[in-house]
Amino acid sequence: MAEADPVNVTHQIYNQIREILTKARSRVYQSINSEMVTSYWAIGRVLVEEEQKGEERASYGKKIIPDLSRRLTQEFGKGFDASNLWNMRAFYMAYPILDAVRRELSWTHYRILLRVEKYEARAFYENEAVNEKWSTRELERQIASLLFERLALFRDKQGILELARKGQENRLPSDLVKDPYVLEFVGLRREDRFLEKELEQALINRLKDFLLELGKGFAFMARQQRISLDGKHFYIDLVFYNRLTRSFVLIDLKVGELTHQDIGQMQMYVNYYQREMTNPGENPPIGIILCSEKRDAVVRFTLPEDNKQIFASRYKLYLPSEEELVSEIRRERQLIELRKTDGEVIRNE
Repeated sequence: MAEADPVNVTHQIYNQIREILTKARSRVYQSINSEMVTSYWAIGRVLVEEEQKGEERASYGKKIIPDLSRRLTQEFGKGFDASNLWNMRAFYMAYPILDAVRRELSWTHYRILLRVEKYEARAFYENEAVNEKWSTRELERQIASLLFERLALFRDKQGILELARKGQENRLPSDLVKDPYVLEFVGLRREDRFLEKELEQALINRLKDFLLELGKGFAFMARQQRISLDGKHFYIDLVFYNRLTRSFVLIDLKVGELTHQDIGQMQMYVNYYQREMTNPGENPPIGIILCSEKRDAVVRFTLPEDNKQIFASRYKLYLPSEEELVSEIRRERQLIELRKTDGEVIRNE
């Protein structure tokens, strides 16, 4: 019987001990974090209840917080500056029921969430941060890119409420789509002159960030996927599979304005995947064309009225200001309503 290699045995034992210690540290951190969040909620309640004792107490509260900050910092150290005490007060007002506070999130997560004024949006980001285990950096990025508003664009009122209550659930093809996509992480500038293959390579280099922007359930399958038809070769830029919609997602990248030929090409890709690559039990493939510019009329009159498979979305190579994103989303919503109105007119005629 061969004698065990001492190096391998040591390595195996080390890995087992490392796993034990890592899990223990994680439990300790979660416990400390949970206690901190609970304590800050309780401090916020004290501050709010003190204000509710009358106008005189409320005005006095503005004067007392700096004094409280000084005294608490002297005794307990960092974490009790005046701005953080105001955050604790706001925390209790936003979450007056302690059971509604998610223990999986840190105080830093909640400080970021408190900046989101709209209740539905804040509830959405809270759910997504828990479900997807977002770091505070990822949470900040998604809020700054107005993820909730971009996803809500293609939903009715009930769909928006569901989005707030459950987070993102990709069940329909339109659930996967955003407009615009924010790709600031690729490192390309608006003023740069680059080719589609360079944008593709930049997305592959930052695939983890791109998957975060795409949303839930995406798995990368291929790049430059070749399709051969009657001896002629075509190449799909990026192919993903979404396990939630159980469908292939084909992405084509376009630098410049979208043309009807681009849409027709994506229609061919989708048809090919539906007939040749989709297995029984899977849903039809979805095609998304990412372009820097598009004309809605070109999209509207190139695709059939009952289209549910092909979508054209713009991409941004920088993180736009909130005002710019809001303006873009409003514009896109107006176009969606226009398409609905046109459809009603045609049916009535």
